[in-house]
Amino acid sequence: MNNSDLYDQDFVLWTETTCQQLKTRNFDELDIDNLIEEIASLGRSDRRELQSRLKVLMEHLLKRQYVDSEPDYRGWENTIDEQREQINLLLSESPSLKPYLESVFSDCYRYPLKKVSKNYPSVSFPQNCPFTSDILDQD
Repeated sequence: MNNSDLYDQDFVLWTETTCQQLKTRNFDELDIDNLIEEIASLGRSDRRELQSRLKVLMEHLLKRQYVDSEPDYRGWENTIDEQREQINLLLSESPSLKPYLESVFSDCYRYPLKKVSKNYPSVSFPQNCPFTSDILDQD
């Protein structure tokens, strides 16, 4: 079975085989097309995770700052702390994500705004993003 077929039939075995081929410098046997796609997808995955965590952070900051529901504060604050920690970890492991974060920062606000506006219709939330990258700072 060639590596391209292996990729489709047993991904874990494909990764192990590919890793071994790289370690032994057996480049002629590499499944280059799928290897390129997998490496590219790693960066896309980190960018998606960063956006997702930023949206969750913004959502919970909005709830904490604008929703009067004291029994929920602790849970929201825990989520805020966790998202900050994970975003900062992503940025420390991949500093090149920082410019990407800055480029999508304001756009990421639309989803949490829509979500909290739907869930808390009596609360008036800011229509424009009130946050800056300072929200990533630990309190």
